Amino acid sequence: MELKMDIPQLEAFVAEQFPQLGDDFLIEELTPGGVRVRLKVAERHLRPGGTVSGPSMFALADVGMYLAILGRIGPVALAVTTNCAIDFMRKPAAHADMICETRLLKLGRVLAVGDAILFSEGQVAPVARASLTYSIPPAPK
Repeated sequence: MELKMDIPQLEAFVAEQFPQLGDDFLIEELTPGGVRVRLKVAERHLRPGGTVSGPSMFALADVGMYLAILGRIGPVALAVTTNCAIDFMRKPAAHADMICETRLLKLGRVLAVGDAILFSEGQVAPVARASLTYSIPPAPK
């Protein structure tokens, strides 16, 4: 299990391919087994009541898994989410950054499967858990 991209390469790839993400996400750790990513929470990520919204948590889980996969397979922009199931388990802390820890469970030629656990910064108990499947396009010949 070898990495094909490091954190600076992933950051450059995301900035080039997905400029709309701006600086919302920060890659904190990358290993062959997964990634830890931070959502730098701003007003646009909050729902009424001041906690992080479900769509923002979904985006964090999805970006986290995408980065974990690209770290292993290299810059494949068209790797896409084919399934995501997310369980929201407890209320996130108000105005706190969110942390996503992903774990790749299977990385095959055409599919990747993994889990993402989301935490509010400073809390031990997870806020949400997601299971994601990605489709990996065939390598160019």
